[in-house]
Amino acid sequence: MNVVNKVTELLNIKYPVIQGGMVWVSGWRLASAVSECGGLGLIGAGSMKADLLREHIQKCKEVTEKPFGVNIPLLRGDVEDLINVTIEEGVKVVFSSAGHPGKYIENFKNAGITVVHVVSSVKFGLKAESVGCDAVVGEGVEAGGHNGLDELTTFALTPQLADNLKIPVIAAGGISDGRGILAALALGAQGVQIGTLFAATEESSAHPNYKQKIVEAADTDTTLVLRKAGMARMIKNKFSEEVIAAEKAGADEATLREMKGQKREKLGIFDGDTEQGMMEAGQGAGLIRNILPVKTIFDNLISQYNSAKANI
Repeated sequence: MNVVNKVTELLNIKYPVIQGGMVWVSGWRLASAVSECGGLGLIGAGSMKADLLREHIQKCKEVTEKPFGVNIPLLRGDVEDLINVTIEEGVKVVFSSAGHPGKYIENFKNAGITVVHVVSSVKFGLKAESVGCDAVVGEGVEAGGHNGLDELTTFALTPQLADNLKIPVIAAGGISDGRGILAALALGAQGVQIGTLFAATEESSAHPNYKQKIVEAADTDTTLVLRKAGMARMIKNKFSEEVIAAEKAGADEATLREMKGQKREKLGIFDGDTEQGMMEAGQGAGLIRNILPVKTIFDNLISQYNSAKANI
C-alpha cells in the first residue's frame, strides 16, 4: 500500500488510515498502537473529562513519537475544557464532530493544530471548508454511532464531497478491510477512517462482551435508532427493540432521550451489558471475525488492499 497523497502529507502518516475516535473505545493504548503502525490514532474525548483526557494524551506521548490526534465532539458542555487540554498538551491534530467547528477554529489554528471535521453531506462539508478546516471525514450511514439524518451512504457521499470540496476528503462508514480502502480511494477519497474494526482489537478499551458481539455480528445485525434524539447505529439487542417499538408508537424526542439516559453507551461498550446497553457498531461488523492486535489488523489491511488492487 504505497499511497502518498494530501492526507498522508497533511497528517504526516505512512498509510492513509485513521482510527475512529470512539467513545469508551479509543484510549491511549489503541491510539498509540495505530500510530505506531503508520496510521493516525485518535483518542476519543467524547467519553472523558478534561483531566482524564490529559492523562491519556500524556500516556500516548510516552509510548509513541508518531503523530496522533484527539477526537472532540463539539456539542459537549465542557468542550472548551477539552480543547484547552488538547492545546496545552501540544496535540497537533484534532478531529471534531457533532457541532460547528467555526466557533473554535481560531483557537486551533493559533495553536498550529490541523483540524478535520466529520460531515454527513456536501452542505456540511462546504461549511467546514469555508471556516478553515484542513480536511473532512465524509461519514456514511453505514458507520457505527451517531449519523446524519439524511442517511447518505459512504458510496454516494464520498465522490460528491470529492467533486465539491477543495480540501481532502476522508471516507468513513462500512470500511472494514483493505478492499474498502481501495474502493474509497477510487471514489475520490484520499484516506479512510475506520471505527468498528479497531473497536474489536486487543488494544481497544471496550468490554470483551462488546468486542465479541462485533465478531458474532452478521450483515443485518445492526440497526438505526433514536432518529428524533441523536440517531445512532448499534448492534440489535433488547434495548434497540424497545426503542424501535417506542418510535413506531410515536414517542417524542423527550421520551426517547429519557429512554437513552446519560450512560447507555457506557453500559454497552465499556460495562458489557449486551441487552440494555448501546453497542454502537457499523454495518462492516459482518466482515470482522476475530479479536486481533492492531499490528495484525494493519498487516491484513495492507495485504487485502494490495490483493484487491492486483485483481482489478
